[in-house]
Amino acid sequence: MTEPAHGAAQTLLHSSGLPQAWASQPTWRILDTHFNLPRFLALWQAWQADTQRPRLLHVVALTRQPPELSELQAAPTSPELHRLAQELAGQWRGLLPGFHRLLLAQGQLTLTLCVGELQPLLREQHFEADTVLLDADVPWDRWSAKALARCCRRGTTLAWIGSSPGPNPAWRDVLGQSGFVFQDGQAQYAPHWELKNSRETLRTQAAAPDTCAVIGAGLAGASVAAALARRGWRVQVFDAATMPAAGASGLPAGLVVPHVSADDSPRSRLSRAGVRLMLQEVGRLLPEGVDWALSGVLEQRLDGRAGLPAHWPAAGSEISRPAPSFEASLWHEGCATAPALWHAQAAWIKPARLVQAWLALPGVQFCGNAKVSALRKSGTSSGTTWQLLDRDGQLLGNASQVVLANASDAPRLLDSLRAELSELSQLPPVHEMRGVLSAGLRQTGDEAALPPFPVNGLGALIPAVPTEDGLAWYAGATYEAAHQPPAIAAEHHCSNLAKLHTLLPAAARTLAPAFTPEAARGWGGTRCVSADRLPLVGPLEDGAQPTLWINAAMGSRGLSFSLLCAELLAARLGAEPWPVEASLAHFLHARRRPASSSEDLE
Repeated sequence: MTEPAHGAAQTLLHSSGLPQAWASQPTWRILDTHFNLPRFLALWQAWQADTQRPRLLHVVALTRQPPELSELQAAPTSPELHRLAQELAGQWRGLLPGFHRLLLAQGQLTLTLCVGELQPLLREQHFEADTVLLDADVPWDRWSAKALARCCRRGTTLAWIGSSPGPNPAWRDVLGQSGFVFQDGQAQYAPHWELKNSRETLRTQAAAPDTCAVIGAGLAGASVAAALARRGWRVQVFDAATMPAAGASGLPAGLVVPHVSADDSPRSRLSRAGVRLMLQEVGRLLPEGVDWALSGVLEQRLDGRAGLPAHWPAAGSEISRPAPSFEASLWHEGCATAPALWHAQAAWIKPARLVQAWLALPGVQFCGNAKVSALRKSGTSSGTTWQLLDRDGQLLGNASQVVLANASDAPRLLDSLRAELSELSQLPPVHEMRGVLSAGLRQTGDEAALPPFPVNGLGALIPAVPTEDGLAWYAGATYEAAHQPPAIAAEHHCSNLAKLHTLLPAAARTLAPAFTPEAARGWGGTRCVSADRLPLVGPLEDGAQPTLWINAAMGSRGLSFSLLCAELLAARLGAEPWPVEASLAHFLHARRRPASSSEDLE
């Protein structure tokens, strides 16, 4: 980045009223209609150097085509700008059309990079900007101006970017018709008519950071606690168990890997967004090689279908691509007949360690042996208060907001509330699925039969995870509806071995002795699953200021979905930019009516 470019960026910042405008504000939201690397780095640097900066800075930047990685890696003249550029470059991959949430500066600065055409990207936004950086080199027609107005609040300021000093008279008229006012060289959104938001059915008003009670200390609950604590909330996490991650999140090791489909379904797109966020988070919180590893995952497509869309772009190949048909270091006996995918941006993670790291963050308090049996809502002049009660009616705690992250126990709590809170809507049905993961320790000579990375497709094999007892492997897991009579442990291990024989025959033969009833060991848990295999996220009350929320039904993809859902919930609670497109977030909405899915549960 050259000095003139950086100087121009600094001039723009001051012309937009920044950083004075954000002084002492808890959050500031900037909409940049044309992403520019020097400008973004200058903005980041200005925010970082400001002692009165907002705790959280959101930058939503639109671009038809993101800059190449080489542009980010080119060293700017300033050492500090170079450091910021390198941090950004570390996440600069897989930038397909759509939204990409990048957490920077320890999660205090979020860049939501939106790739695509201007009008569709503006219509997918679900927040009100405090500052808009307007690209004056783009023709702003009536429909673009209306789409921009939907992203503004009364008083949103506009700053011009581009080669021209401001809009020409025709564009000024178009913007003026949409409510933008120009005076003394300044511009802001100040329509002379009353604003209506009848179309904004999912938009909520910002709740100032206060107290929040989260019920459930698994991935779903701990991720919400961490997301809110980062925004200045004081969060108590209640769980019936003595220790966190006592349920399905106690899985000793799991995979975070994107889902793929030929039509690039909402489930696939959401999983990519979730994997991106999760990899950023574990890289920041957990020691690599001990509690997680960016191992990549080989996916066997045992149904014979390639899986990826027909015209998968180069940017997508940075995330998932067809695996080589023959390569001795990758393939093992019996695998070459099925198509396979290589997921470079995939990892194994110890979920319980991540939950512990989230609950250890400043602002979060874990309360074990605290089963919440009832909720009681009361309103005062100072706002809403929720009381959390145990089975004897004793007070466990109170808060201004409550998030249900207690899996299939959430509907029970809601049923007890409906008698007094008629506005609570019925949740889509959820059900429980039991599962067992088989495990064992690596033995001398196993290297010849085990792959050097995790493999999934029918169950999964994670071949090498450090434990206190040595290097371990994990295979499975099984799926069993909780309403059915439970199978004995030996039957679960037998099922996992049968899957492994299909997935990796050589590995199955080598590990078979560890699956016998005498030697078998593993882990069992119960997953909460919705009908369409997607989580339930959002408010459970009507109105612009809900105080009761849910984040549940992660199924077997809690590592892929939990942080994405937590960011979406926190964004809605704080009226912040959403981490994914509004049309995509609809598929996670807690009160949706999901269609049944024929996809395999795994």
